[in-house]
Amino acid sequence: MSAINSSIRAGALIMEVYNSDDFQVNLKSDKTPLTLADRLAHDTIKNDLSKTFIPVLSEEGRNIVYEERKGWEYFWIVDPLDGTKEFIKRNGEFTVNIALIQNRFPLLGVVYVPVTQELYFSFTPEGAYKVSDVIPTKDANFCYDNLLGKAQQLPFSAKRNNIIIVESRSHTSDETLEYIECIKSKHPEVISISRGSSLKMCMIAEGNADLYPRLSLSSEWDTAAGQAIVEGAGFKVLTYETQERMSYNKEELLNPWFLVKGNAKI
Repeated sequence: MSAINSSIRAGALIMEVYNSDDFQVNLKSDKTPLTLADRLAHDTIKNDLSKTFIPVLSEEGRNIVYEERKGWEYFWIVDPLDGTKEFIKRNGEFTVNIALIQNRFPLLGVVYVPVTQELYFSFTPEGAYKVSDVIPTKDANFCYDNLLGKAQQLPFSAKRNNIIIVESRSHTSDETLEYIECIKSKHPEVISISRGSSLKMCMIAEGNADLYPRLSLSSEWDTAAGQAIVEGAGFKVLTYETQERMSYNKEELLNPWFLVKGNAKI
């Protein structure tokens, strides 16, 4: 519950900034934006998770050297505000991501959507779940059994007659677009849509999308929590080249190109 409650507390801090007039936007070394909300969320999550005595690897604390972390059996990997560009645009498509990694693969994942007050969580081998109407609050202290009683297990059972491909709203690439167009040429029933942050992976886990191709660079904290949710729902996150399960705690902390595959056979 540490991760779930921490994500909700971080969401409350993020919403305070989101509803203010001053995001305090700076540029990181890779030219991507960093806001006051990123920093506040990072600090509260790091403080909460430090009480578990499990190492924490965060986008805002990415400089832990490989020699120090390569022997970690367990560690938390956190993106305190996934979708900073969407946050700045005020389109609501941003999330708080927390995952627990065991031996390079996700064991637990939490994705919280502060604007829509939706919470996704997964714990191997119990499956993946979604809870609605989870209000962001700085004193969140939910019990697991209470949340589970309100949750819907993923995926949902609704059936569709089309195939939905979801792509990144702000981080797509020519290769991704070419890949999608190639699929569309073979499958006229394919529809493509764009979403920000880990919402793409959550759509796959829900069964509301069938494929998320990411043929561009991303970082481990962008995907770990979402991968846990996807896998908890019974779907797969595979590297594009080798079709192997995507792993974590690599030396460079960068993901290869990958595919998130849902129900549809494409």
